[in-house]
Amino acid sequence: MIERTRKFLDRLGPGLITGAADDDPSGIATYSQAGAQFGLAMLWSVFLTTPLMVGIQVVSARIGRVTGHGIARNLRDHYPRPLLWFIVSLLLIANTLNVGADIGAMGQALELVIGGPSQVYELMFGVLAILMQLFIPYRYLAPVLKWLTLSLFAYVAVLLAVDIPWTELVVATLIPPLELTRDYLMLLVAVLGTTISPYLFFWQASQEVEEQRATDGDEPLRDSAKGARDQLRRIKIDTWLGMTFSNLIAFSIMLTTAVTLHNAGITDIESSAQAAQALKPVAGEFAFVLFAAGIIGTGLLAIPVLAGSAAYAFAEAMKWPIGHSLEPMQAKGFYGIITLATAIGIGIDFAPIDPIKALVWSAMLNGVVAVPIMAVMMRMAVRPDIMGAFTITPKLQRLGWFATAVMGIAVVAMLGSLLV
Repeated sequence: MIERTRKFLDRLGPGLITGAADDDPSGIATYSQAGAQFGLAMLWSVFLTTPLMVGIQVVSARIGRVTGHGIARNLRDHYPRPLLWFIVSLLLIANTLNVGADIGAMGQALELVIGGPSQVYELMFGVLAILMQLFIPYRYLAPVLKWLTLSLFAYVAVLLAVDIPWTELVVATLIPPLELTRDYLMLLVAVLGTTISPYLFFWQASQEVEEQRATDGDEPLRDSAKGARDQLRRIKIDTWLGMTFSNLIAFSIMLTTAVTLHNAGITDIESSAQAAQALKPVAGEFAFVLFAAGIIGTGLLAIPVLAGSAAYAFAEAMKWPIGHSLEPMQAKGFYGIITLATAIGIGIDFAPIDPIKALVWSAMLNGVVAVPIMAVMMRMAVRPDIMGAFTITPKLQRLGWFATAVMGIAVVAMLGSLLV
């Protein structure tokens, strides 16, 4: 039994890490605001986003495993250059802003727990993230990131410290108390944009490529169908578990802040660190420390994913050597983008820039770029000249296009609300 469990856990990787990285400090802030502002009224959104997230992430993973290349390389090979650079440029900008917001949240969280200057902690976390990616080979980095996903269980543990109105919870989850107000719709768009983000597409596809290259005898499925059924099944299980885990954490954060902050009349939360601080007098020291610890743990997981996905995209667009399996001197451009994106993220926290506004711009950019890249990915996934015999099934096509349509409607709603 133990041996079977160990083998099962060993097979998890890109999907689990990608899902966990979605619950970064910026995402925690969004979910906290949803719970604090609207109580139980937005919990239903988790059940909407889970299958949509699974569908589009399975598509991205299959593109990586089948073609042996990431999203940007396939864009470069099969689509116009202006589209490639539009997507890669927006991804780089959005990810860098997000890195800055996450580092800032981690520094503030540690300051709340132990005191001291938050900017010193921000510098420390930023440098640690750079060193992790520069000097830990992929075969060791992947397990480190996998273990860091355990930090998210802090948000499940927080639920043990609060009282949950189970009857109200079940009713609100099964019969959504929708509010057709501007604030409700805007936050719903934010939840969708936080859950389905472009950097996750690029990261999971590229990690499938890394896994394939790191395994002796493995080739892209387009070139060799050996073990294809097993690989596609692994991708499906890994992605379902990873995205379900991600949304379980989102649900836990919304529920925690709903039954504590919202019920206490605290409805305006702008950052994950503020959410942790607000919990202290309401839910106690235990919940506060766990919440803050989760911010730091998931930040250490998310920053390499954010900086790494930008580096994969940019390096593939530039035809540079890529991958954490290479030494820094073998892939100078790739590691240079990781270092630059993280360093600029650190700089944002030292600059006179409102981190909340930076986070808002990041979310907006992510939402805007998500729609075209999702549409392009769906087109890629059905092209035999790209996917060979492994084009996606009609069922996955319907799910992927539905997710794309939902994100498109969300972006239109967001842009429309900004013009009103």
